Amino acid sequence: MRIRWHSSALQLREPFRISRSVMSSRGAVRVALSHGEHTGHGEVVTSTFYDLDERRIDEQLTALRPQVDACGDPGAVLDALPEWAPRAAPGVLAAVDAAAHDLAAREKGVAVHELLGLPAPGDVPTARTIGIVPVEQAVRTAVELTGQGFTVLKIKMGGGDDLNRLAAVRAAAPNVVLLLDPNGAWQPDEAVRFLESAAQHGISAVEQPIPAGTPDLLGWVAQRSPIPVIADEDAAGLADVRALGSRVHGVNVKLAKCGGLRAARELIDTARAAGTDVMLGCLVASSLGIAPAVHLAGLARWVDLDGHLLLAEAPWDGIGGTAGTLRLSGRPGLGVRPREEP
Repeated sequence: MRIRWHSSALQLREPFRISRSVMSSRGAVRVALSHGEHTGHGEVVTSTFYDLDERRIDEQLTALRPQVDACGDPGAVLDALPEWAPRAAPGVLAAVDAAAHDLAAREKGVAVHELLGLPAPGDVPTARTIGIVPVEQAVRTAVELTGQGFTVLKIKMGGGDDLNRLAAVRAAAPNVVLLLDPNGAWQPDEAVRFLESAAQHGISAVEQPIPAGTPDLLGWVAQRSPIPVIADEDAAGLADVRALGSRVHGVNVKLAKCGGLRAARELIDTARAAGTDVMLGCLVASSLGIAPAVHLAGLARWVDLDGHLLLAEAPWDGIGGTAGTLRLSGRPGLGVRPREEP
C-alpha cells in the first residue's frame, strides 16, 4: 500500500454566507491510496468550524502514513480506521476511508455502493442552498435554480430578515421542497416562535435551529415545532445519535463529520432503528469529496449534497447535479475522475 496527497484551492462562484461565517474559497487535500496497479482517491477540505487547516491535515496524514503503508490491502486500511480515530480528525479519516473504498471497488470492478451491498441510488434530487443574501438576490437565485430543474431548495437562516426572505422565496418557487438551516443561530424559545410562523410556507424540515451542545433543548424544540427538526452539529458521532434517539425527527449525516462511509452506515442504521429519519449533508467540496455520500443516497429521506455545485470551477466530475439531480457515472469505485481526464 502507498498513500500520498496533494493540496489545492477550491474557489466558490460567489461568497457564501451562513449565520456564523462567510466563505469565498477553501483548501482541499486529495488523498491517493495505491495498491498494485490500482489507485483510489478521497478528499478532505479545510474547515474553520472543525479547526482543520492544511497544516493540520498534512501533519495527520504524515503521522498515519507508516500505518497505512503497512496495510496489505484496502480492507486492512478500513479495518484499522477506528484504531486511528484518536489521532486524526474525522475529515481526514473520511478521506482515507473514501480512498480505500474507491480502491477496493476499483480492484473488484464494481461501484462503491455495490461493494457495500447497496442498490444503485438512481437519480437523486439534491437540495441547492441559498446563502444569507438580500431578499431580491434570494428570489433571483430561487427562480434561476428552479428554471435549471432544482426541486429542493435550502435557505440559510440567521440573517435578521429570515421570514421576509423565506416568504419571498416561497412565492417565487411555490412548488419546490423547502428546507431551512440557521446553523444554530436561534435560542430555543425564538426557534419555536419562528418555526410556528414559518410553517405556513410549507417547510419540509429545519436543521439545527439552536446552538449545538444542548441536545435536551434541541429535543424540547423538536417536540414543540410544527416543522420536523434535524440535528446537525448535535449529531456528530454515534454516541450523539444514540443519545438523541427519537427526540428529533432526523439527523444530518456528514462523512467529514463522522469519519467516512463505514461510520456513516453505523449512524444511519442507529438512527433508523430509533425511528429517526436521515439527511445526507456535506461541506463545500469537489465532486470527489461529495461522491462517497451519493452512494448512500438510497438510505436517506433528505439529500443535501450540493457542495460541488457552489464552486467556480469543477476539478472532478462524475456525479452531475447541475440540473438538480445527482446521477452516478457507472464507472467502478466512486465513479468520479479529474476533469482533465478523457
